[in-house]
Amino acid sequence: MAINRTSTPLIDAPRGLAGVVVTETEIGDVRGREGFYHYRQYSAVELAQTRGFEDVWHLLVHGTLPDAERRAAFTAQTAELRRLPEEVRAALPAIAAASRLSGPLSGLRTALSLLGSARGLRPVYDIDADRRRADTVAVCAAVPTLLTALYRLGQGLDPVEPREDLPYAANYLYMLAGEEPEPRRARAVEQYLISTIDHGFNASTFTARVIASTGADVAACLTGAVGALSGPLHGGAPSRALDTLDAIGTPERIDPWIRERVLAGDRIMGFGHAIYRTEDPRSRMLREIALGFGGPRVDFAVEVERRVETILTELKPGRELHTNVEFYAGVVMELCGLPREMFTPTFAAARVVGWSANILEQAADSKIIRPVARYVGPRPPVPVPAVR
Repeated sequence: MAINRTSTPLIDAPRGLAGVVVTETEIGDVRGREGFYHYRQYSAVELAQTRGFEDVWHLLVHGTLPDAERRAAFTAQTAELRRLPEEVRAALPAIAAASRLSGPLSGLRTALSLLGSARGLRPVYDIDADRRRADTVAVCAAVPTLLTALYRLGQGLDPVEPREDLPYAANYLYMLAGEEPEPRRARAVEQYLISTIDHGFNASTFTARVIASTGADVAACLTGAVGALSGPLHGGAPSRALDTLDAIGTPERIDPWIRERVLAGDRIMGFGHAIYRTEDPRSRMLREIALGFGGPRVDFAVEVERRVETILTELKPGRELHTNVEFYAGVVMELCGLPREMFTPTFAAARVVGWSANILEQAADSKIIRPVARYVGPRPPVPVPAVR
């Protein structure tokens, strides 16, 4: 039996801290049973449908939606920050080469650390709220430039310099492909980015807040969050959801493929969510965007979704399983010309804003996050054996 040797009473928590409230937040919330989530007081889906990325970025880090004048000022501010310091630019080829097998998200961890040093970022503990906010904006603005440069260098291509006259999403696609995107595709990616800026206390967000609670600088906090996102249980599902469609291949294979997986107890990528017990509102919005493009790929995805839900009802009555954001996110990003290896990095290009909002909120509270573990090993002290 474990013995508490600390002066503080121990509180047993469920594995994974499921259902444990660790703080209060004004950033947003996910109401899984209702199929609803919000950024501050606004529906996240409604924001994605009606506003641009910079507006929602302003909402997350400044707390308010901007009027036209503030939008113009914030857009200009962030656009100016897209260019990288020369010492970071010079190091990118080596970072891209070192992360060639693991991809741009892995390279981003190294690049963020270097960017933090090059920008002279100081610990959030030592600076005021305005300086913290400015640091998050500077780093977030540079992330798309870092990601697209690392991808292109990994493909043997030269990086494309950012443009200040393009919005966040359009500039991201421009730097990735080297040509200005069609407005419809830029808007589709923008809506996806807005819908994934924040989503409760997921693993990467919590990681960012833990690091922020130590007083570390913004780049350190974001680097840790990227590391958490790189884990296969957290990020990477959009490309795997498309792998599911590829594995099924043709309409006549849908039913036997799904039945085999369900009966074997295998996970079907792109379906199910740890929080939602109804349809993922992000998936619903992205399905509508995909249907707006149309085509055989979209029709096939819709049919796969329909048959998964039907067959699951037949074979596992009482167990609901709906598409999550990754299923149609993969379809939409493919339609917009994004390569699969950039799906999770694209997600990160949005989520850095949500992480930043959480870093700012956590930095305002100087209490370090420092839980304890219950020791259950052999009872100490045991004499240390002599060397023979």
